[in-house]
Amino acid sequence: MSGGQATKGVEQGGFLLFLGLVSVALLAVVLPFARPLLWAALGAILFQPLYRWFHEKRPEKESQSALASMVVILFAVVLPAFWIGSAVVDEAAGLFLAFRDGDIDVSIYFERVFAALPANIQTSLASAGFGDFVAVQERATAFVQASLGLIATQAIAIGGSVFGFVLAFAVGLYVSFFLLRDGRAVGDAILAALPMERPVADRLAERFLTIVRATIKGSVVVGLVQGALGALTFWIVGIPSVLLLGVIMAIASLLPALGPAIVWVPAAIYLLATGAIWEGVVVIVSGIALIGMADNVLRPILVGRDTGIPDWLVLVTTLGGIATMGLSGIVVGPLVCGLFLAAWGIFAEQRGPDGASVAEGPERETGA
Repeated sequence: MSGGQATKGVEQGGFLLFLGLVSVALLAVVLPFARPLLWAALGAILFQPLYRWFHEKRPEKESQSALASMVVILFAVVLPAFWIGSAVVDEAAGLFLAFRDGDIDVSIYFERVFAALPANIQTSLASAGFGDFVAVQERATAFVQASLGLIATQAIAIGGSVFGFVLAFAVGLYVSFFLLRDGRAVGDAILAALPMERPVADRLAERFLTIVRATIKGSVVVGLVQGALGALTFWIVGIPSVLLLGVIMAIASLLPALGPAIVWVPAAIYLLATGAIWEGVVVIVSGIALIGMADNVLRPILVGRDTGIPDWLVLVTTLGGIATMGLSGIVVGPLVCGLFLAAWGIFAEQRGPDGASVAEGPERETGA
């Protein structure tokens, strides 16, 4: 190797080192705003059709189109979400205090259901240790207090850092505006700068957009619809804390196979066992005909095509994402899994059936 080549190699290596260090430094700087930046990017992707609709009305007014889109998002999504969230926290705090002070006696409800069961089922439950109503009261109270206390703790944490929450919210809205307006240009620049072949980068970007759309539209939106239907059903039959139960049902809808049935089935059993026949029938009919069918009807309309991720991986990655990143993990978990599967699929295609690397694109095949 000549001296000039060696010098050029050292310079290239030095530049790559500098590029890596400055990239890590930038990540460290923006890390406190990682979640608002993530939701800003996801919101810009999801509401890009809305921006394009405004932009078609005013072709030369990109900033005005983005601003009009942000106004719609603020009043149609953000403010209702804040209102529902505050109401859910109030209901959770009220139930937490009721359980703590003994105003709600779970053993009475359990005793009513237990007495309405057939004798053989009662015997089986008693032998399994569920006939001791006092013990059931202690277990249920501890579980519910822990669950409701978690919601209250999160609310206190947000309220205790109001400035940080407001700052993160403002940063998210601000970045969403620019991503709506300049998102396509930013995406093209990122794809062009990635150290991989452009066809591979394009396929990964397409996969990324597909999974984001499927996760938000197919999971979050469908979950909200199912939660709203469940809350409306519980309100009709007179069950209290309908907003809290609706939110729990919306979260449960992320679980494949089981879904909202985790919430409405026990509610229906309790109503039927305690003599509220028509109320229990209404919950069952709504759970099967409305809540259960919402997923089958809405998901194909909103998503349009499958993500290709098996249900068991959706479950594991969703729960793992929530455990790692909180609510942001609902999207991040399946997204990471989808990109993992896509990347390994592309790698397997490039390797070819015999394990040898396969050239991509017509230019390589023709020697161009």
